[in-house]
Amino acid sequence: MERRQLEYFVAIAEHGGFTHAARALRVAQPSLSRSIAKLEHELGVELFHRVGRNAVLSNAGELLAERARLVLRDLDALRAAARMAGVGPAGRIDVAATSSSALEPVISIIAEMRTRYPGVLVSTSSALSAAEVVAMVLQGRCEAGVCGSADRPVGPGLVAHHLRDEELLLVAPPGTAVGHDGVVSRADLRGMEFVVTTPATAVRGLFDRFAATVPDLTIAAEVGDRSVVLPMVLRGIGASLMPDGWADLARRAGAEVLRFSPPERLPQWLVHRTGAVTAATQAFVDITLATR
Repeated sequence: MERRQLEYFVAIAEHGGFTHAARALRVAQPSLSRSIAKLEHELGVELFHRVGRNAVLSNAGELLAERARLVLRDLDALRAAARMAGVGPAGRIDVAATSSSALEPVISIIAEMRTRYPGVLVSTSSALSAAEVVAMVLQGRCEAGVCGSADRPVGPGLVAHHLRDEELLLVAPPGTAVGHDGVVSRADLRGMEFVVTTPATAVRGLFDRFAATVPDLTIAAEVGDRSVVLPMVLRGIGASLMPDGWADLARRAGAEVLRFSPPERLPQWLVHRTGAVTAATQAFVDITLATR
């Protein structure tokens, strides 16, 4: 089994077919097909079901895909350790982050990385929930992840560092009269309409807890794309709950931003796998922990 075979296999799995994978890898499709056929012969199993022009992972392929990504990550870590000794971090790190974490602290971390380690490229991947961030790290799709979760993220071979407790805020349409001196209580939300995200996010979980105890809370709109929440609030469709990383942007846009009394907080975590990591990943981890 060769590294190139694993790279080809993972590319086909992620692009859904030999043609798209060959184009992404810039290799001839016959070469790609021969490499996978050789890998299947060596393993004695069929890794893909060919469906027209598409390739669907078989049961054996599903099991191999996660392990193959991890093997490739580990090989990158070994190569980086050998090449970067005494030179400094370089290369690329893929980071999974929920939308609030991608805003802060990830933006600040990337800025610091650019200053201290200009040879490192940080590539972020969006995740809907903390569970999705953890899955992306454990499956080898990303080397590290940043997310908000009430409970410490867990998984086989996963390390979770507590970063801080982000504060969840009420963001309301311009001119909304609610609360006093920039502070609201749960009772102040009675009768309000909200723009909410689809279930599974931590912020949606907080809204659902509010709705269970505060009378007459209604959902004005439910969205899957969290980037449209603030524009909807600004248009007067409803209020929303947002992590404190959005506070400055929301205020500059004209929204009313209020804190809760008592405060509503959500722990924020950095997650990565145990074992060897690339120099770029270690640099990201070190800078992230230094921001705590």
